[in-house]
Amino acid sequence: MTTLRLLLGDQLNPEHSWFKHVDSEHLYTLIEMRQETDYVLHHAQKIISIFSGMRALAQRLEVEGHRVHYLRIGDPENTQTIEGNLKALIAKHRCIKFEYQQPDEWRLDAQLSSFCHALSIPSEMVSSEHFFTERLETAELFKTQKQWLMERFYRQMRVKHRVLIDASKKPEGGQWNFDHENRKRWSGTPPEPVDHTRRHDHSSLWAEIQAAGVSSFGEPQCNTFRWPVNREEALDDLERFISDVLPYFGEFQDAMSTQSWRMFHSLLSFALNVKMLSPQEVVAKAETAWRQQRISIATAEGFIRQILGWREYIRGVYWFRMPDYQDSNHFAHDTPLPTWFWTGKTKMQCVSKAVGQSLDHAYAHHIQRLMITGNFALLAGIDPSALHRWYLGIYIDAFEWVELPNTIGMSQFADAGLLATKPYVSSAAYIDRMGDYCKGCYYDKKLRVGERACPFNALYWDFFIRNASALSGNHRLGMVYRQIEKMDTESKTSLQSRAFTIRNDLDQI
Repeated sequence: MTTLRLLLGDQLNPEHSWFKHVDSEHLYTLIEMRQETDYVLHHAQKIISIFSGMRALAQRLEVEGHRVHYLRIGDPENTQTIEGNLKALIAKHRCIKFEYQQPDEWRLDAQLSSFCHALSIPSEMVSSEHFFTERLETAELFKTQKQWLMERFYRQMRVKHRVLIDASKKPEGGQWNFDHENRKRWSGTPPEPVDHTRRHDHSSLWAEIQAAGVSSFGEPQCNTFRWPVNREEALDDLERFISDVLPYFGEFQDAMSTQSWRMFHSLLSFALNVKMLSPQEVVAKAETAWRQQRISIATAEGFIRQILGWREYIRGVYWFRMPDYQDSNHFAHDTPLPTWFWTGKTKMQCVSKAVGQSLDHAYAHHIQRLMITGNFALLAGIDPSALHRWYLGIYIDAFEWVELPNTIGMSQFADAGLLATKPYVSSAAYIDRMGDYCKGCYYDKKLRVGERACPFNALYWDFFIRNASALSGNHRLGMVYRQIEKMDTESKTSLQSRAFTIRNDLDQI
């Protein structure tokens, strides 16, 4: 009388209600498979992290008395597909029912739904018990609105879940958003937080992955692996972040520096997105720190907005817009990724540092993603689908439900403004204002044209000139187009000529 229960690689929550009671009739399965390693090229650390987390959860469940069938990547009976492995397990154990937690990716949701439809035994999908919102809750909120706005969603979530809200249902601190206080450049003071992260030796796991023929890129760092393998380690990371790092996060969350790859960011997004941590407990910890006067209201609000606001909102956009959303390409951009996206070898120091850091650590913070690599890709006309696949593969915290809307909508404006109210692009001026990348760079941040002129400058103006018919009516871009109108013909021609040269040979910049 066995019921087979599937746990996916991003469903590593040992506190799910499934595990409250030990029942010999429930068989849990976790499966490492090429289907999931190969659908895009993944960073080595991402594969290692997910597999090590899956193995740790399986071991924990077995210790607690649960029945577990674990399939490793190199097991001879592993068919390397979800359907093949599930069919074999159902037959082997004569299962009378199949259950699974709600997948977060449209691809897997459709695949498992189709699989269940063809089964001869009953099946059931249950909640993953993770998010503040249901899949379509955001769409329901905006069903009568012409435009979706994250700020409205965020305020409603604050009130609904009583987060940073006073007794009269007003925002603590007298305002909803303190974003303007969280845009400081970091000069080295306060010092970068001490790295207390544990180090794992995953060399044997990495050897298994390689022996199975799995392709990857980036540095595996398998002998000194920093990412958590279980909830206890993730909780330890959370506690250290709240006490040692969060007090400085708010002010410097948009800063960039050649001196620090992590800055004051939490590095909790991987643990959150594989469900070792819940967003509710992370938000509660941050709010408690403010109520205990350990952090400012601006810092608390800025951090909480990323989780209760943006993270939940972006998931709502994903489930409402899929599957067509992934094909959005408003500007019809089709340029392939330059080779330096895979090596970091470019003379642009900001891009070299952001890509190189990503290859080394499988991580870059949101401004590096949005205003360095994403900014350049949009200005240069890179295919948004290619960029999406690169982001999905390289970042340890990238799962499609959160990465795709951020790339297609927020970063590349490929959805024509469904998510962002304007393209998030800049010249060298913003990059220089928020960090020290321009210092010592081969290119001159102040020059617009010429061989040593920063590529961001000519590409920036060329982007708006090329797309004037689509963007000049955007009220948030009025100042940009007024500046273009003041340019003489020779200046515009020189900028466009320089941009054409750059775009025509991206591998050489």
